[in-house]
Amino acid sequence: MGVFARSCNYDVLNTERIAARLFVGLGGLVWVVLVAGSAAVYPSGSAFADQWGPILVAALAIIALVLGWFYENVAAWLLFAGAVGTVVWGVMAHWEPGVWGLMALFLMTPEIIAGVLFLASAQMQKVCEAGLAK
Repeated sequence: MGVFARSCNYDVLNTERIAARLFVGLGGLVWVVLVAGSAAVYPSGSAFADQWGPILVAALAIIALVLGWFYENVAAWLLFAGAVGTVVWGVMAHWEPGVWGLMALFLMTPEIIAGVLFLASAQMQKVCEAGLAK
């Protein structure tokens, strides 16, 4: 039994795409709120400098969403790389267990799930296109 589809099902294809896009979009929104909240609670003294964090996070989420919309395989591998990068960041920063748990829950797991959904929908698209070509 394979992990990815071997027969075309447009309902499953659309569900995978919508779920992956929701993971990326809502995840980006959560991180914009978190970064904006941290900038408000721990201000650096410059309102201009405090706004770069949420703007950067929003831009990265929009880029991931646009990439996922048109290039599902590229988006999937970038999301996987982001999860690996988060692990590297945590090892280098010597995170405590609570930070590891939060980052696993709010960043790494949604990235991995969205990546798998993007890969599954890309595979289903290939299967559907091959079926139409016959």
